[in-house]
Amino acid sequence: MQLETYISDLLYRYDCVTVPEFGAFLTHRVSAKIHDTTHAFYPPKKALSFNEQLQHNDGLLANYIADVEKIPYEVAVEKVAKHVKSIKSYLIEGEIIAFENIGELLLNKEGKINFEPSLHINYLTDAFGLSQFTSSDITREVYKEEVEAIENVIPIAVTAEKRKSRPYLKYAAIALIALTVGGFTASNYYMNQIDAHNQLAQEEANQRLETKVQEATFIIDNPLPAATLSVEKQQTGNYHIVAGAFRVEENSDKKVDQLRALGYKARNIGANKYGLHEVVYASYTDRLEALQALRQVKREHNRDAWLLVKALD
Repeated sequence: MQLETYISDLLYRYDCVTVPEFGAFLTHRVSAKIHDTTHAFYPPKKALSFNEQLQHNDGLLANYIADVEKIPYEVAVEKVAKHVKSIKSYLIEGEIIAFENIGELLLNKEGKINFEPSLHINYLTDAFGLSQFTSSDITREVYKEEVEAIENVIPIAVTAEKRKSRPYLKYAAIALIALTVGGFTASNYYMNQIDAHNQLAQEEANQRLETKVQEATFIIDNPLPAATLSVEKQQTGNYHIVAGAFRVEENSDKKVDQLRALGYKARNIGANKYGLHEVVYASYTDRLEALQALRQVKREHNRDAWLLVKALD
């Protein structure tokens, strides 16, 4: 039985592989390092050691042998014990036991097992493919000395080229770049602010009155009482006080007629990205004026009205 083959297989996956009644092979991770004088690079690895005092059968080795050789666990235990007995007899006779890819074992004068690990294999799977290499020295100082020697023999004279300086062109180019970048940034910021406002306002309105957003029919049973609104109403601008949004365009027209009968300069501003026809109380060019009118509409007529901001074309 090639016991060292099974031990080697397990060392890739476990930090301790115990051979019952013999000892345990242990691994611990060692970080990568560079030798100061030889400039040799050593990749990270699992350093291998042997502890003769750990002889209790933890079942790992025997179970693995039983699984690989398709034999009962008890048979695998007996095979390991028989192999260990043979190894011990060779050690007592002063022979060196070599485990391939693991290391060599021998008895010292005190009767203890000495272990010399093999350096030909790295059991750290994370370092697969990495090997030791040595970097050549970088002799920057040699080239510096050669250049200084050449300069002492052959002086180099540098004559500056005279040409007309036009500093104003440099400043003009810098200003043009700054204006272009600034304008682009400001435009993006403005559009983002508009989208964020509309999103928040739309969500707030939907939460308070969801049925008005997806309205399919609109029937006026009882005319709403007339409301007096002392607000300057304009038909242009990108700030709109929204009264509702309708899936059917005819219903939006009915809503416009109703609001106009109450004294508002209502109008249909077209369909939004959801295909809903939006009706507004009025439109404003000034944001503060629009907010003031919105508060009055909420207080006197429709608490679910909200402010829509559209970017100017």
